Amino acid sequence: MSSSFTMSEVPFDKEMVNIVDYVWKYEVESELALRTAYYCFLDTIGCGLESLEYAACRKLLGPVIPGSKVENGARVPGTDYELDPVQAAFNIGTAIRWLDFNDTWLAAEWGHPSDNLGAILAVADWLSRNAVEKGEKPLFISDVFKAMVMAHEIQGCIALENSFNKVGLDHVILVKVASTAVVGKMLGLTREQLLNALSLAFVDGQSLRTYRHFPNAGSRKSWAAGDATSRAVRLSLMAKTGEMGYPTALTAKTWGFYDVSFQGKKFVFQRPYASYVMENVLFKISFPAEFHAQTAVEAALKIHSLMLAQGKSHEDVERISIRTHEACIRIIDKKGPLRNPADRDHTIQYMLAIPLIFGRLTARDYEDDIASDPRINQLRERMECVEDKQYTKDYHDPEKRSIANAITVFFKDGSQFGEIAIEYPVGHKRRREEGIPLLLEKYRKNLARIFDESQQESITNLTLDYEKLSNTSVSKLMDILVKKS
Repeated sequence: MSSSFTMSEVPFDKEMVNIVDYVWKYEVESELALRTAYYCFLDTIGCGLESLEYAACRKLLGPVIPGSKVENGARVPGTDYELDPVQAAFNIGTAIRWLDFNDTWLAAEWGHPSDNLGAILAVADWLSRNAVEKGEKPLFISDVFKAMVMAHEIQGCIALENSFNKVGLDHVILVKVASTAVVGKMLGLTREQLLNALSLAFVDGQSLRTYRHFPNAGSRKSWAAGDATSRAVRLSLMAKTGEMGYPTALTAKTWGFYDVSFQGKKFVFQRPYASYVMENVLFKISFPAEFHAQTAVEAALKIHSLMLAQGKSHEDVERISIRTHEACIRIIDKKGPLRNPADRDHTIQYMLAIPLIFGRLTARDYEDDIASDPRINQLRERMECVEDKQYTKDYHDPEKRSIANAITVFFKDGSQFGEIAIEYPVGHKRRREEGIPLLLEKYRKNLARIFDESQQESITNLTLDYEKLSNTSVSKLMDILVKKS
């Protein structure tokens, strides 16, 4: 040994201690957070079900060894799979994220905190089934709601002031970190083991954002979160066996995360962990589109209706001005060819062209057969994004958290429509009352994609009653979410 101290004498980095102490000690009591977690749960399950309609997603799901089942394993909603919790987390997490239609958190680092449900639900079902087998108390859906609040909070609070995309890292690092902390607690890790698990998550190699950007944008962005949740479960299980941790995984000179992957900077925090993120999370209700474009798409649909009323069409358009915020320009303002659905659903010009031409925007509109329509690219070329500094400021304002876009259409005959500006999308906290009925409609529609009428009735009778669902064991709920042969 080159030093006189042992690893156990080295204190863990404060950033990791704060996360562990939060999940270890904090009691989730916010009724707003828990009710929001309930709606988030329904929407997230529904998003996973819709993804099962796509062969590109289905081909990645199932057990590692085809046809195998794990006794008392974790189930994947909408399928008949029974898997180990690591593979189940990948399956559930991948289905949740595939269509980019689940909840969103926008900050210095944007992301989708409900991605963590992949790990939470897989572990909860596996633990509950085995507890019932032993005659012990299972986990309840209320436990899942509380775990979701905590996972949202960890991911979202780190994201508020710390941009991983600016150093080339993907936001799924935060899914892995949040899921590790929360499922580690669920798995019964001691405080020391939980610290070890969290340090392993930071020591891990982190995903590059390569697969989200030109010229490499591709389908990995749709399974990256599933990969992160499965890794979180794996690391937590390893830590439970007594696998050692690395106390200065963040701050170690030269070799730590900060020096290697964060340009030597330390994390900055805006607020302590509580329930702020779940209370303010954004639901993606109206359109399967990258969230920075949601208000723009809503405006485009209004413009489409105006054009129809006045006998105009997209062919009459001379140019389109998009007044927007800096994050929108940085992430989804794209020129040139778009090679696959993963690229198209992250391009604001494409997401506006579809509703302006067809009067809609669905997940199917990103597929090759629709994208081959030459009118789409012709209209894209007539669009220009311009930053509005106030929109950028309001985007970062913790009291507003707006996602504003304003669209002006100029026509070849010299006329124009007055600018249509929308600051807050339907899924925003400020439009929550308007959005919840639409969210429930979206949920029912997604159930109908997979289940027959009898199963739909059983599922809705349970899941649309908040109190009843909260007091249902995880294993009983998953029983009715299994796809019957």
